[in-house]
Amino acid sequence: MAKTEAPTSRGATIVEDDEQFLRPASRSRIGCDLAPDRLAAKVLEKAVDNVGENGDDQAFLRTRRRVPVRKGILPNWAKTRWGRILLLISALLLLAGAVWLAIAVRDFLNHDPRFRIDTAASIQTIGNSQLTREDLLSVFGSDIGRNVFFIPLSERRTELQRIPWVEHATVMRLLPNQLRVAVRERTPIAFVRVRDQVKLVDAAGVILDMPPAMMVARHFSFPVVAGINPNDPLSLRGPRMRIYQKFIADLDSSGEKISSDLSEVDLSDPEDVRATLPAGATDMLLHFGDDKFLTRYRTYQAHLAEWRQQYPHLASVDLRYDTQVVLKMADGQPVDADPQPAQQAPRDASAVPRKHAGKVTR
Repeated sequence: MAKTEAPTSRGATIVEDDEQFLRPASRSRIGCDLAPDRLAAKVLEKAVDNVGENGDDQAFLRTRRRVPVRKGILPNWAKTRWGRILLLISALLLLAGAVWLAIAVRDFLNHDPRFRIDTAASIQTIGNSQLTREDLLSVFGSDIGRNVFFIPLSERRTELQRIPWVEHATVMRLLPNQLRVAVRERTPIAFVRVRDQVKLVDAAGVILDMPPAMMVARHFSFPVVAGINPNDPLSLRGPRMRIYQKFIADLDSSGEKISSDLSEVDLSDPEDVRATLPAGATDMLLHFGDDKFLTRYRTYQAHLAEWRQQYPHLASVDLRYDTQVVLKMADGQPVDADPQPAQQAPRDASAVPRKHAGKVTR
């Protein structure tokens, strides 16, 4: 059984029956001997003294070394008033030096005679075969005597591409005082009638002018294309010329160069390509439709002699229908003919469309 003695000013003592021990002094007692700040210092000093005696305590009580962190890119002297003033003056001096250097370089390049295009001989031309050198140099007339750095290359390239024959142009500087002009010209693929003149036209529908003597010298051999009007936009002429290319490619796919026999190709109706071919002393107008060009030409080729014998005044053949052909005489009267081989039985007349009724069978 424990008993407690009377408390004194210095604390209370608890005595056990078997043993006695002193309880740590209360906060009030410690406070009497040491101030709070001095007490914290004593505890910290005691903990430092015990470092090394226990490995766990050492790891727990070890403090990390503080590494100073540098804030900003400016040195410390630049953070003072005079440092900022000195930094501002240095920046202004650098800026003024850069501006002066740029002006000096520009003035040197502008006035130095080594960078001047003195004559047209300083302009090289590459890629022109249909156009003459003079045609290309006409764009650079105002650049003779000019500094090579101040010639607007993009504007000159645009002006070159306004020439109908030029499909693509490139203009570059060759230091110190030359220009190189490279062009890719358009390739004509047909003749076209423009009022009372015959001109050339390329795959995009661009109409190309050329003197007749030069055409003869170039030995162009194309059919004349109808339905390509220079007043129509390229958005209309381009698709029609693509139909023309498809037509020519299909006819020549067998390697016989059938297109060389064509006199004229009419593209006015994209769904009915009409071609004129020589047939003896006269010309024959053929309606090909919009596909199967070679197959329909074979039909015409196989039966032409028979048709001409039976209809001496034959002037037009409509090949757009797979089962029959419409023949038109010189007086404009149509006659239907069956293109099937003679040994086959004639087809039932009820299967013939109304506009082809009364067909003639062999």
